[in-house]
Amino acid sequence: MRILRIIFLPLLYLFLIIVLMWIWVAEKIVAKYSKVGDSEFFDKRQFAWTSNIEKNWMIIRRELEGVLTNAEDLPNFQDISPEQKALTADNHWKTFFLYGYGLKSEKNCSACPSTAMLLEGIPGMTTAFFSVLSPGKHIPEHRGVYNGVLRYHLGLIVPKNKEKCRIRVGSTVKHWSEGDSLIFDDTYMHQVWNDTEHLRVVMFVDFKRPLPLPVALLNDLTIWIIQKTPFVQRAWKNQKSWEAKFYKAKAN
Repeated sequence: MRILRIIFLPLLYLFLIIVLMWIWVAEKIVAKYSKVGDSEFFDKRQFAWTSNIEKNWMIIRRELEGVLTNAEDLPNFQDISPEQKALTADNHWKTFFLYGYGLKSEKNCSACPSTAMLLEGIPGMTTAFFSVLSPGKHIPEHRGVYNGVLRYHLGLIVPKNKEKCRIRVGSTVKHWSEGDSLIFDDTYMHQVWNDTEHLRVVMFVDFKRPLPLPVALLNDLTIWIIQKTPFVQRAWKNQKSWEAKFYKAKAN
């Protein structure tokens, strides 16, 4: 076992170094050829599918309310993805994953069938979950993994004093509104505050950035490589473990 570890660990580190170098090169190409430009936030009108999501936002909200009946049992983000401990180590950022890097949570999607159907209508959707932020929660400044995906937030539960519930991406500050969309590039440094006494919940979605061929194929390959990294595989294993315990407890 020790010999295997001695052999395996250097190979793993080499693989991760190669992945990081690949991502660095891919990001330069993606930014240059992006069909929607390269900016902090994007006009939602650039993405025709947002109108259908917004039109049906109350359907998503109702399914979210069913999920929140078990709010205390929802996993913390760092319980699913241990790397998030650098951003959050408390119980104030909960998640309910439906999709993660192209992998589907069958049980969670069955619990929110209309939401899952709407999400599947988003071109290039890779990741989607309910992001539940407790009162007073602050997510410190950080950047995302790869600019080949863009981030979409749909406001579902937003405190009335929304000026105190905000996101800064780069140098731009925005606020959520219920039933409204925000789209941004999370590889710009960004952070989030909920300086209110109320819950904030958004539908958090990553989707492939619109790109021309053959750059789109490079993007698909890069996302596939990221999916195969130990970080994503471990997060998915943790998600499946949580699901098994959660739905077993609900059945009893």
